[in-house]
Amino acid sequence: MKKSLLLLACLPVLACCQPSATVPFSMDELQRRTFDYFWELADSSNWQIPDRYPTLTFSSIAATGFGLSVYLTGVERGYITRQQAAERVFKTLEVLKNLPQGPEATGVSGYKGFFYHFLDLKQARRFKDVELSTIDTAWLLAGILSCMSYFDRDEPTENAIREMADFLYRRVEWDWIADEDGLISMGWYPEKGFHPAFWKGMNEGMFIYFLALGSPTHPVAPQAWEKWTETYRWETFQGQEMINFGPLFGHQYSHMYVDFRGIQDEYVRKKGIDYFENARRGTLANRAYCIENPNGFAGYSDKIWGLTACDGPGWAERTWNGKKTTFHGYAARGAATVDFLDDGTIAPTAAGGSVPFAPEECLGALHAMWNQYPKLIGRYGPYDSFNPSFSKGGWIDVDWLGIDQGPIAIQLENYRTGLIWNLMKKNPYIVEGLRKAGFKGGWLDRPVTAPSDLFEKGWHMDAEGNSLPYRLLRPEEQTPGQKYPLVVFLHGGGERGKDNEAQLTNGALAFAEKVNRAQYPCFVLAPQCAKDSLWSVIDPRKGAGISKNPTQAMKLLLELVDQWVKENPLIDPARIYVTGLSRGGFGTIDFMQRRPDLVAAGMPLCSGAGPEAGASIAHIPTWLFHGAVDPVIPAIHSQDLYQSMKEAGGKPKITIYDTLGHAIWQETYYNPEVLKWLFQQRRTADGGR
Repeated sequence: MKKSLLLLACLPVLACCQPSATVPFSMDELQRRTFDYFWELADSSNWQIPDRYPTLTFSSIAATGFGLSVYLTGVERGYITRQQAAERVFKTLEVLKNLPQGPEATGVSGYKGFFYHFLDLKQARRFKDVELSTIDTAWLLAGILSCMSYFDRDEPTENAIREMADFLYRRVEWDWIADEDGLISMGWYPEKGFHPAFWKGMNEGMFIYFLALGSPTHPVAPQAWEKWTETYRWETFQGQEMINFGPLFGHQYSHMYVDFRGIQDEYVRKKGIDYFENARRGTLANRAYCIENPNGFAGYSDKIWGLTACDGPGWAERTWNGKKTTFHGYAARGAATVDFLDDGTIAPTAAGGSVPFAPEECLGALHAMWNQYPKLIGRYGPYDSFNPSFSKGGWIDVDWLGIDQGPIAIQLENYRTGLIWNLMKKNPYIVEGLRKAGFKGGWLDRPVTAPSDLFEKGWHMDAEGNSLPYRLLRPEEQTPGQKYPLVVFLHGGGERGKDNEAQLTNGALAFAEKVNRAQYPCFVLAPQCAKDSLWSVIDPRKGAGISKNPTQAMKLLLELVDQWVKENPLIDPARIYVTGLSRGGFGTIDFMQRRPDLVAAGMPLCSGAGPEAGASIAHIPTWLFHGAVDPVIPAIHSQDLYQSMKEAGGKPKITIYDTLGHAIWQETYYNPEVLKWLFQQRRTADGGR
């Protein structure tokens, strides 16, 4: 083993093991730490990723595949440059291409294009007598193909990456390891031949068939997917009707690389769902089981939950809660009508890898684990697992596992931006595999990126665990040293909820139009308040201004904006604008009143407020909009606000659409003169405009 790796194994351990409770939980913090696991721990001679750390055993080809994808998230997050990532990926693929392949039992790394499950740390050769793994090769290829799609520029390093990725994928002989129906064996041993078990659904093997069906060189039989789905178990567990599989990683792994939203094969089409919905149900059922907690294990709650494959405290039989209980080491824990195992061990990756399916529940769990178990948090994020029931004071793992850190980093990015999903939508091999499996609809029929896909997803939480989902549009090209405006967009009452989608329905997408992004590069923050909440309680009919205390939604929004302005040097603090329609229009006025020191301009649509509000925001450049025949909020309320602002010495603008009612967002946000006015406004250092 290289001296550098030995030093790496020793030096960070003390720092890693120190609690990190003083660092507040955030998606950014968690994603950065999980990224660092792959970036910092890759061996500097063969670039493989250790299976676990700080205990060093062997490298994992699946973890190496996840790491290749995680590097791409690091570029998009600004942790590393594109050039740094390209150089690392190039070196990794070059090693993989040149590692020896052959039928021998020792001295090789793979055979027939497949790789052994684990490789030794010194030379990246087969570790002891492990199997030639079809599924772990699949995750290695998933990472390779994500890089193939990402590095698309015409320059030497990126050209070489695409060529090597293509070579590594095409040389895999899927037909060699499959039966006559195309079902794929779990592996092969030089000592005893093919593994007797085959990949049958539902489990993490889903993705392997897209690779095998899409291969232009060694495809499996076309009926393979049909044979895979014949083994599904459609049953009800914890009130969720779904294709059952217990450990959550089986619902996560394929979804890391395929956006199943809206695309269906024949099986789920008949059930009236898609696989994304099935994964959502699996996640919620897992959580519901933990809340029910039939074995009475310590710590389980609506916030502390998550059963999946992970480390455990070690095999032991003890009496817990009056019952004889068997505790396990590494095992595939889970809860469903099949694959059931629960010994009180919770894995953060269970919630972390399921964030896209149930963001409120999963992010709430990660937030709670971070706060309630500070010793669980270390240099590379949460340790792999913990068990509060195993001993007095509980048990916390000493290691991080690459195959559990990867889903956290990748799925957080998929939730926020869809990065890996969108890369694989462009990969011809994956698209071909999906089509041959019979998938139709959704993005397969509409390959063009929708404007809403440009808004990444976020989730702000305060210290008490109250949450505010949001979408964020970034400038398309960011020039170093340049600062950009921030537009805060507040939706109307009909778009309240927690889906983190509906708030983009009316108006926000105008800022994502190609011509507008080019002419007015900016950040656009579009939060979503809950159904039982409001941006403001302003009632124009009573002539009242804002309430003394902000609503919870407004409080969270103000915290989020302050945090963003403080932590993001690319935001121009002199050009922060707020706008909204209907309930969001009232929220706009509320925001302007509470933070007149922050707002450079405001644009409330179909709202209004009393004279007191007009006087408090008169000095802020404001353009009011209303439909003359608005049946929901009469135009007189905007007119009264306009008049009170003028009387207070302000210079507001107002537009009344003579023939329009409540829906005026199209005419407003898609009007180039409106955007031109907005982006001309600037707040001076002394608060003037």
